[in-house]
Amino acid sequence: MWNLTKFVASRLSRSRRFFSSVIPRPCIIQKRGADILHDPWINKETGFPLTERNRLGLRGLLPPRVISFEQQYARFMESYRSLEKNTVSESDTSHVALAKWRILNRLHDRNETLYFRVLIDNIKDFAPIIYTPTVGLVCQNYSGLFRRPRGMYFSAKDKGEMMSMIYNWPAQKVDMIVLTDGSRILGLGDLGVHGIGIPIGKLDMYVAAAGLNPQRILPVMLDVGTNNLKLIEDPLYLGLRQPRLEGEEYLSIIDEFIEAVLTRWPKAIVQFEDFQMKWAFETLKRYRERFCMFNDDVQGTAGVALAGLLGTVRAQGRSLDDFPNQKIVVVGAGSAGLGVLSMAVQAVVRMTGNAETAAQNFFLLDKDVQFCTSFLAFFILFVQSLLCSFRYVMSFLLCNEDVDFMN
Repeated sequence: MWNLTKFVASRLSRSRRFFSSVIPRPCIIQKRGADILHDPWINKETGFPLTERNRLGLRGLLPPRVISFEQQYARFMESYRSLEKNTVSESDTSHVALAKWRILNRLHDRNETLYFRVLIDNIKDFAPIIYTPTVGLVCQNYSGLFRRPRGMYFSAKDKGEMMSMIYNWPAQKVDMIVLTDGSRILGLGDLGVHGIGIPIGKLDMYVAAAGLNPQRILPVMLDVGTNNLKLIEDPLYLGLRQPRLEGEEYLSIIDEFIEAVLTRWPKAIVQFEDFQMKWAFETLKRYRERFCMFNDDVQGTAGVALAGLLGTVRAQGRSLDDFPNQKIVVVGAGSAGLGVLSMAVQAVVRMTGNAETAAQNFFLLDKDVQFCTSFLAFFILFVQSLLCSFRYVMSFLLCNEDVDFMN
């Protein structure tokens, strides 16, 4: 009898999927009452109809009028446009940007469904608010702006406990993790635990622009200390008040976190974001062959930049075969700049099979627009990644007069 019941249920389920694409699948909620209103994943605010209010213990906890989802959307947009209108004459653009971020963040804290609907429908307007450039201001002022935790925080004090901590996250499945150690946030330097704003903003963009499931993403802050004395002396600072770990101590923390993540979610993608250059390349080399991970600064930025460079050749009316003949200057000798240089050089080597051509046509400037003298260390790393010969390194050095051999 039980087998017959399961068979009938499965057939009904199949027929429902076949005949209807508008009826949503039921959402089983384990919470009741005020707990629902405090959970942004399932909270619909005044959108709960009376039947759901009775069933979920919400009657009396909300105003009596039922406001539809579309009405809530229109009300929020009206409030946001009113803020824009009232601040249009303000000269302090930073204050205005943070005010816009706050109104979006408050919505995110109470109703994720409405929040992402707002982002998806207005991505051009809100992308600069939830990510660059406003996210830089948010990170700089994060301790003062902090109201509600989002994501997970692992610190050097949690060594030996990360395997159990990872199970504190409520989602059973996670598809995408964005991880930072706060060591090089945008162009702002070491911001410590304040760097959590980057993974949060990045994942919000992935949901709104790429369609990731918002219940299966996880922003992570890995706090190994900070070398920013201003933060250490700040009484509101929420991170560890200690110098950054270095060497094997640092890598052991990363190792433990990665093992914990891959134990619970073996298919999750881990994105390393805004790590200082030495750790960006080291962690990429350390994990890329074993885990599903990438470094956005080194690889993501480089991929987009290379596409732009190739597009420039086409815009000149030339064949892509002419790309190796272009003179290319990379401004910025950080992880992103070196990542762009690395991928562009690899493209030229693949197209020509000639390392000397690549060496002659690429130039690297640091942030002060001075010729970078740290080619040697980078290209040894680059050559190792390509399994090339020592001759390639020497050919590059000999073709660039600006290389300081003593450095």
